[in-house]
Amino acid sequence: MSRIAVMGSGSWGTAFSMVLSDAGNDVVLWGKDAEVADAINVQHENPQYHPGVLLPEAIRATLDVGEALHGADQVVLALPSHVFRENLTAWRDLLSADCLIVSLAKGIELGSRMRMSEVVAEVAEIPVDRVAVVSGPNLAREIVVRQPAAAVAACTSEANARRLQGACLTTYFRPYTNTDVIGVEIGGAVKNVIALANGIAVGMGLGENAQASLITRGLAEITRLGVALGADPMTFAGLAGVGDLVATCQSPLSRNRTFGEHLGRGQTVEETITVSRQTCEAVKSCRPILDLARAADVDMPITEQVVEVVWNGAAASSVLERLMSRVTRSESRS
Repeated sequence: MSRIAVMGSGSWGTAFSMVLSDAGNDVVLWGKDAEVADAINVQHENPQYHPGVLLPEAIRATLDVGEALHGADQVVLALPSHVFRENLTAWRDLLSADCLIVSLAKGIELGSRMRMSEVVAEVAEIPVDRVAVVSGPNLAREIVVRQPAAAVAACTSEANARRLQGACLTTYFRPYTNTDVIGVEIGGAVKNVIALANGIAVGMGLGENAQASLITRGLAEITRLGVALGADPMTFAGLAGVGDLVATCQSPLSRNRTFGEHLGRGQTVEETITVSRQTCEAVKSCRPILDLARAADVDMPITEQVVEVVWNGAAASSVLERLMSRVTRSESRS
């Protein structure tokens, strides 16, 4: 049994806390909302994100960062990518000397173009083999009601990947290890952008042909970028690649797809942010992902069109038209 601090009591942080507790760990869940913390401790429920779902009584919630991090063998960061650096900078002196830091975020940092594991290693001043990530087709709402799911526990250290795997293995959550952290993180970050594009297609009333084409060409973009950055191409044929991509693009539970649907129906980005109320990683990460691709001389037309809509004010209805009018080429070379 490990003592694990989960930093972030949002949708996925709460669901992953359940997984860790069910796996037999001592779990402390940190969050900013006093009402949510009280509800978790007293009613064993997160009414903001998972109303009506009973959480394990063993999970303890706290507003005190020091209490959450004290003596933690593993620290799970269940935070949006754009607040990683700020929070970890404030917390790094409270981290145990040999703890494993685990990122659940699926994004790229704006400005630095760094993956989340790179941000963690830099800010916490620890070697990369003490930073791990969890990714895969893991829709929080399904996991919190204990529906079967699989994931990837990735770390450059095989021993630490297995350590994390053991900490989150339950009868309904099956993690596989991988040492290709680059591939796992790129798959997790870019699939959000493709899901937003697919949501636009859904919102416009387009059918399965258009969606399948977007998903497949999206996988090509993910793979091109990942391989250019040093990833194993086989990673993208697995859970952290095509598995996560399909789940995020196809499920109405996906925040990124839902965000795109609102845009496809004619809402503005600002209106959609107001309606959504939850973090949509694609909005924050699409621009640094495109910057990363351009720096690596990788063509990513779907990502480019999402950036045009989200950041440059282009009409969502024009995305498919611009993609369909691109110069044709061989599939094997594109």
